[in-house]
Amino acid sequence: MKAEENLTMLTDFYELTMSGGYFENGMADTVAYFDMFFRKIPDGGGFAIAAGLDTVIRYLQGLRFDREDISYLREKGIFSQAFLKYLEDFRFTCDVWAVPEGTPVFPYEPVLTVRGPIIQAQFIETYLLLAMNHQSLIATKANRIVRAAQGRGVMEFGSRRAHGASAAVLGARAAYIGGAGGTACVRADEEYGTPATGTMAHSWIQVFDSELEAFRAYARLYPHNCSLLVDTYNVLKSGVPNAIRVFREMRPQRMSIRIDSGDITYLSRQARRMLDEAGLQDCRIIASNALDEYIIRDMLIQGAAVDSFGVGEKLITAKSDPVFGGVYKLAAIEREGRLLPRIKISENPEKITNPGFKKVVRFYDRKTDKALADVIMLREERVDETKPYHIFDPGFVWKKKWIRDFYTRELAVPIFEKGRLVYPIKTTQEIRKECQAQLDTLWPEILRFENPHRYYVDLSESLWKMKQALIDGHSDMT
Repeated sequence: MKAEENLTMLTDFYELTMSGGYFENGMADTVAYFDMFFRKIPDGGGFAIAAGLDTVIRYLQGLRFDREDISYLREKGIFSQAFLKYLEDFRFTCDVWAVPEGTPVFPYEPVLTVRGPIIQAQFIETYLLLAMNHQSLIATKANRIVRAAQGRGVMEFGSRRAHGASAAVLGARAAYIGGAGGTACVRADEEYGTPATGTMAHSWIQVFDSELEAFRAYARLYPHNCSLLVDTYNVLKSGVPNAIRVFREMRPQRMSIRIDSGDITYLSRQARRMLDEAGLQDCRIIASNALDEYIIRDMLIQGAAVDSFGVGEKLITAKSDPVFGGVYKLAAIEREGRLLPRIKISENPEKITNPGFKKVVRFYDRKTDKALADVIMLREERVDETKPYHIFDPGFVWKKKWIRDFYTRELAVPIFEKGRLVYPIKTTQEIRKECQAQLDTLWPEILRFENPHRYYVDLSESLWKMKQALIDGHSDMT
């Protein structure tokens, strides 16, 4: 594992001006509660996949202001010496709860909650959103593409189109969590164990005097896994025939061809026929070239003979809907031992926040293990699983019904307690496996691309009453 860069100053400047204001107003030790949640599922999908927690953990563990940071802030000329001294001694001591990576999540649910001194809880907003928004977006997009491939392999090929170095590495990690089989990004494999793979570019073939010579040279070097790019000159007239010739001559243990341009559906079908007639039924066909879930779906409907897909720019940038839109909002503060809920009210109903210290409880059908609905409730509330609960059921076209045979699970788990990490770090492979297990609990109607069924997320009665009272101006309820 490489040494972690200190990213403390990767923040919006207003986090510092607010922190300075809290300090100067004697509020540095005021305990605040913040929720991170999102309002809209990308691409009109039925769910999103939470990702980025590992990156947040690393950031919080290294949170500190070094000498250069303090010097920079002093030169701004707007912060007091007392506040700068406070920052010199700054250490993260908050409590954090979060939904584990790989979990399907839905709008308005707290994906991460922070409780602690307001300066600390406020200051981390920028990086927390940066990490969670980006990786949740890519994991969600990757899973759409994986589902479109219908069991065929999907590899992430987008490093060169990513928006910067960290986006390439962390995007590859998120894509793997979402179901991609691996990545072209070597750094992602080195850092996170996302299997790196790759063969050749067109330049490899062009540098030799002939395509056949280039294929032979590569097959000699990599007889255990030989993949030949067949579209440098002409797929059907030279690329596939030359690949067949080399495979017959040298008999690599694993053989594949890659088509990176042209009408891939047509070319793959013709290539499959040629390979089969040559007795190379075990040779796989890989497709790449600006693919996404819709192109892959249409290719397969049209009968493309493709065994796996390399997906680049439209995955690593989530090109069709490139903003996840997660937000970080104050939900409560503590004063004299009492918890005081706080709410953001707006003329746009979707921007009205849910107040208080909350949790998300997921309801499952005991007979099918399918998720029925989520309920956002106050932290102290409990669900009695022995009694009926009024809830929406996806299996009944979203009609309300009393469910009786159910069990529940709280989604968020403790990550930090008073700044100490209490969450067991998982490998990317473990997260990916858990993600698939969680996706298996969703109904097929929620998984589809067009017009997915709306997974119902409700507020408990107690939370709804608290919210309504605050909206109505009855903040004296506390």
